[in-house]
Amino acid sequence: MTKLLFANTLAPNKLTTIAFCLALTLASVVSVRAESPVTPPAESGLTSIFNGKDLTGWSGDDRLWSVRDGVIHGETTPENKANGNTFLIWEDGNTKNFEVRLSFRCNATNNSGIQYRSKHITDKSARNEWVVRGYQHELRNEMNFPNIAGFIYDEGGRRGRICMVGEKAAWKDGKKQVLENFMDEAEFQKLFQLDGWNEVVIIGKGNHIQHFLNGKLILDFTDEQPELKLLDGKLALQLHAGKPMWAEFKDIRFKSLD
Repeated sequence: MTKLLFANTLAPNKLTTIAFCLALTLASVVSVRAESPVTPPAESGLTSIFNGKDLTGWSGDDRLWSVRDGVIHGETTPENKANGNTFLIWEDGNTKNFEVRLSFRCNATNNSGIQYRSKHITDKSARNEWVVRGYQHELRNEMNFPNIAGFIYDEGGRRGRICMVGEKAAWKDGKKQVLENFMDEAEFQKLFQLDGWNEVVIIGKGNHIQHFLNGKLILDFTDEQPELKLLDGKLALQLHAGKPMWAEFKDIRFKSLD
């Protein structure tokens, strides 16, 4: 009888403890998510850096880049191949502390990207005149993880896929540390417009970077690796070497946050 009374007395305490621990866990998750905005800030003070008519202010291989129907069109073919990854480089500014917004679409035979805080490579290691290395916002016309649009790729560097879609992460002490996973494949598939136009917002402040897609945060990254983090550099658009492909870009707007 005594044992039974003791068990009945203890059970509610155990339940209370479990409930308290669950509450703490949920509060922690809410707290982490609250640190990052779910949507980009209201658009303000951005300047168009593509005039919709020609490639004034941009530099690239004129065999591969053109303006069609008011959008930048990049295309490789069996006749006009890219000798290594090649880029259309914005000449009139840098991406130190910045916000850039644009819309893109591409086909699924290859991939493209938006370079920022990147270096224009002009030495003998460059396979063409328009090579850049640095952070890349990956662009793909695919729906299944991990080969989708939005992750950060270390173009020309040694870290590969630095931060994936759905991650809040930091690079520190020689490796990536994932602090939170906040988007899964199903959520991404609802967000992404396959074969259509998708709007990208990239914001970089110091060593903190955020990517937004179609109005929603998809990535939050802090680079705490002193010898590898990039704090300034070029903005560029990519055509990838290999299989023939095309990519298009429009409504390119930029704002310095300095």
